Amino acid sequence: MGVRDTIEWAKNEWGIIARRDEMSPRDMVRWMAQWVPFGARTAAFGTISLTLGPVSPGRVASTWAMKQWSRASLEALDVQVEIEGEHRLPQGGYLYASNHQSLLDILVLGAFLPGDLKWAAKRSIMKVPFLGWHLQLAGHVPVDRRAGRRAAAEVIKRFEAVMRADKPLLVFPEGTRSEDGNIQPFKNGGFYAAVRAGKPVVPVALDGTYQLMGKHAADSGDPTRGNRRVLVAMGHPIPPPAEGKERDRVVQLRDETQAAVEALHRDLRARLEGPNA
Repeated sequence: MGVRDTIEWAKNEWGIIARRDEMSPRDMVRWMAQWVPFGARTAAFGTISLTLGPVSPGRVASTWAMKQWSRASLEALDVQVEIEGEHRLPQGGYLYASNHQSLLDILVLGAFLPGDLKWAAKRSIMKVPFLGWHLQLAGHVPVDRRAGRRAAAEVIKRFEAVMRADKPLLVFPEGTRSEDGNIQPFKNGGFYAAVRAGKPVVPVALDGTYQLMGKHAADSGDPTRGNRRVLVAMGHPIPPPAEGKERDRVVQLRDETQAAVEALHRDLRARLEGPNA
C-alpha cells in the first residue's frame, strides 16, 4: 500500500506525466524500474524514521534515515554528485537558499547538505505515506503557497523557530521548479525569517538535475546513457542587514542572495558544459 501510494503521489502531486497512452513500452519499463523501487525504499526508510526516530536522542535516527534514503535513491539512479563549500558554513542556525531545477534536488541536497536539515515542504506532501509522516515527525515545515497571508505569516514563524533552535533550514526561494533550468526571481518568505531571527543565509547553487529530470519529465532517463553528473556549490554566508526598515532589509538580503546563487550557478554550468565535462 505504501509503495503504491508513493507512486500515485509522484504521478499526481508532483505533476509527473506518466500515463500509459503517452509512453512507449520501453519508457514504461524504465519508469517502473525507477519508481517502484523508489516507493519501496521510501517505505523502508520511512519505517526506520517513524519507529526509531522518537526514541533516539534528538531524533537522530530520522535524520540518518533521510540522508540514507536520499543517497540510496541517487545511487540507484546512477547520479554522481560533487559538492563544495562545506568549509564556509557558519555555526548554529542558518538558511540554505537554493535554486530549484528538478525533483532530484531534494535527493541531492538531502543527501549532501550538512547538518540536521529541515525543509520547507509542500503541505500536500505531508499526506504521503511514510515520506509525509517522516517529514511531520522530524520537524520539517509545511508550506501552502495558496493559503493566504495569515498562513504565510505562520510559516515564517516556523522558519524562525527552526533557525533559532540552531538548525539549518532549506528553502527554494523561486517557489517552484524552473521550467528551463535557469534561475527565476526569488520570493521574500525565507528572507523575512532570516532577518527576524538574525541568522545568515548560505547561498546554494546546483546544476545538472534539470538535464536529468526537467519539470514535466516522467523519470530521470536512461541511467546507462549521457552525463549523470550533478554539481553543488555553497557560497559565503550572507548576514542579514542590521539597519533600516524590515522590508528594505529583507529585499536587500534577498537580492544579495540571488546574485550570489546566480554567480555560483554560472560557474557550475560552465564546468558541466565545458570541453572536459
